[in-house]
Amino acid sequence: MINQNTQRKQDPIHRENSTRRDFVVGRKGTHSSQRKDVKPIATQKTQKPQRQYPSIKESPFSQAKKRARPFVAGTKEKNNETKVRPHIKVKTGGHKIKQNRSTPKHTGINTKTKVIIPELKTGYIRVIPIGGVEEVGKNMTIVETTDDIFVFDVGLQFSGDEETPGVDYIIPNTTYLEERKNKIRGIFITHGHLDHIGGIPFILNRIGNPPIYTANLTSLLIKKRNEEFPDLKNVSITPFNPGERMKIGKTYIRSFPVNHSIPDAMGFSIETPLGNIIISGDLRLDHTGGIPSEKEEKVYGELSTHNNLFFICDSTNAEQTGYSTDEHTVITNLEKFIKEANNRMIIGTFASQFSRMIKIIQLAEKYNKKVATEGRGIKTNIEIAERAEMFTPKAGTLITSEAMSDYPPDKIIVLATGAQGEEFAALMRIATDQHKTIKLNARDTVLLSSSVIPGNELSVQKLKDKLTRHGVRLINYRTTDIHTSGHGNIEELLWINRKIHSKFFMPGYGFHSMLRSHSDAIIRSGFPKENVIIPDNGSIIEFTDTKEMVLLKEKASSGIVAVDGLRVGDIQDAVMRDRKTLTKDGIFVIVATINSKTRKIQKSPDIISRGFVYLRESQALLQQARYITQKTIEKNIEQTGKIDYDDIKNQVTEKIKKFLLQQTNKRPMVLPVILGF
Repeated sequence: MINQNTQRKQDPIHRENSTRRDFVVGRKGTHSSQRKDVKPIATQKTQKPQRQYPSIKESPFSQAKKRARPFVAGTKEKNNETKVRPHIKVKTGGHKIKQNRSTPKHTGINTKTKVIIPELKTGYIRVIPIGGVEEVGKNMTIVETTDDIFVFDVGLQFSGDEETPGVDYIIPNTTYLEERKNKIRGIFITHGHLDHIGGIPFILNRIGNPPIYTANLTSLLIKKRNEEFPDLKNVSITPFNPGERMKIGKTYIRSFPVNHSIPDAMGFSIETPLGNIIISGDLRLDHTGGIPSEKEEKVYGELSTHNNLFFICDSTNAEQTGYSTDEHTVITNLEKFIKEANNRMIIGTFASQFSRMIKIIQLAEKYNKKVATEGRGIKTNIEIAERAEMFTPKAGTLITSEAMSDYPPDKIIVLATGAQGEEFAALMRIATDQHKTIKLNARDTVLLSSSVIPGNELSVQKLKDKLTRHGVRLINYRTTDIHTSGHGNIEELLWINRKIHSKFFMPGYGFHSMLRSHSDAIIRSGFPKENVIIPDNGSIIEFTDTKEMVLLKEKASSGIVAVDGLRVGDIQDAVMRDRKTLTKDGIFVIVATINSKTRKIQKSPDIISRGFVYLRESQALLQQARYITQKTIEKNIEQTGKIDYDDIKNQVTEKIKKFLLQQTNKRPMVLPVILGF
């Protein structure tokens, strides 16, 4: 994640972990009560002289420099402090999205690292972004009153292989909610994207199976996903459509429609005695040339008349200047290409782009063309759109790829998933000639109606290269306006903030740089700086009965909770370290056999190496490793007078690790296998 240490030291609205203070925000000046930290005393071990091994003249590694990298298991170091991460262990069955899975079972929390969070005072309001800040994804926000807790969104985040190798995806940490599940009145979902609904099957039972409130389309998407989890029983979903107001527990909650890249998106306004807490969800303006629609003028105009205390707003595109490309321009350009296509057209897009897919199908009908859908996500979501009565395609419009040969090429549109270059998605299979029926030729037009998600640049470029090798005409959002984001640019966000006109403001849904850009723009527009807060995941923000904003020194648990194969829970640091080691430096296995009668090694140890060095070119290195192993074992037995397999393995591991680091400047995982007979 982004290093924020320097930024926080300069920013009075942040809590520096090492100073442990409470900040009161809401009037000029920052008041704090501070205790002096006890600084750890640095100790330095006396270095022992390195053991000198016989030189390896033939080895290409002998001149490599030695590097040191100390590691403290189970901890993370920051600003000379050692912070122990909380560990949550939960078991579940199944891990792939397409297969049936069991719901997770709670197995307990490591109370040794538990943070004691004070109970909420009567009349106070507490807001906690559990996920979705400092990152994009796994969105979850908690709003707590004296009697009730409301949870907004339960998303997931796809794992980055470098930081969390082997992890399928990451979900919010629900420790805070599990300890207060009796107060939870409901889960409120802003829209149906996985970064807002994907964590529901893994989390729902752990927090007491509260009812879910959301709009029609979103509820259908949740139900469809929950079908993959047969053990997830009795899920209660109550319709809560945009524009409705409902009393939940002792609190009224109002929903309002927002424009996003998926229908039925909405924000929520929680009506508290101190004022309204407004959560935007993901949003943009449905503008034309920077002028919002009449519907948005009405919706936000009404919100502006309310007593709005705190506004949490989408920041994903806050670093983008001006206004986003309006959807009308995108559809106009798509229609132009569909109308003028004199051969087959293949359109790659996100399966979640309901409105875009529906419009493409309707344009195909307008120009008497057929649409073949490729990709599980697109097929599923078109079915859901029909069930939600969003549209009804004409009979015969949707065909299979096998039926394309029955029509002229200029009457065919292929709607496919995989515009991000996903390895097994439909578009990549088409590009690599692995599709059963669709074979590209130079007369085809391929249109990528999606932007590149950060982190996918290389995979998208590889997709484009493979497509253009077939000689196709390639059109993407960089050459023509055929895609727009579902998130508003900064001018749209400023317009919305002026309409909401809240007393306090918090940027949400984005990396720290996005949140910073958003808050800076808000302050430049005239919003009081002392009333703006930039949070971390787990930050506890309270509003007192005098309507002051307070940032507590404590934080709610927000560490990584991963879906990792058949397991859901905290991934131990040692596990991640081992995976990174295997990825970076490989593995070095030594097999030695000891004769229990003679207490001698039966033969020269065998060595198996993967991902470390090429064995045929490293015989001298391997020979020396065998020599060190043999001498270490013999010396251990001689000194102890017995065969202690555990002690021998530990000593061999230590000696071989040190030797390999000296010779190769690498740290492979060393696994000695000591056998006896």
